[in-house]
Amino acid sequence: MPESTRELLTLGGWKDLEFEPFRGEVTIHWIRSFEGNQPGVALLKYEAGASVPRHRHEGLETILVLDGVQSDEAGDYGRGSYIVNAPGSEHSVWSDTGCVVLIQWDRPVKILEEEMPCPR
Repeated sequence: MPESTRELLTLGGWKDLEFEPFRGEVTIHWIRSFEGNQPGVALLKYEAGASVPRHRHEGLETILVLDGVQSDEAGDYGRGSYIVNAPGSEHSVWSDTGCVVLIQWDRPVKILEEEMPCPR
């Protein structure tokens, strides 16, 4: 990704991008979709109160919070937080206030609990 693209994302350039439905009140803008063994890279936008049910990481996942606060069972992560979830790890994710994150998955995640409430 060119340096100018990274800078625009951290300065709010994501606000001008088109997002499509992903899961409930979470939308996605694909930067690079999964292709063969290549990782997927995307922006996820959580509306206030949105969540993703408990899931397992089949590969490494890295997240940079660009705006708002993303939460999981281990804590709350505000703007600028960098999160690494190891292969085999499990969690639920939510945002009480709404957030936008840049995410890279080595492999798609496996959803373990469909539409179960996230712990808060």
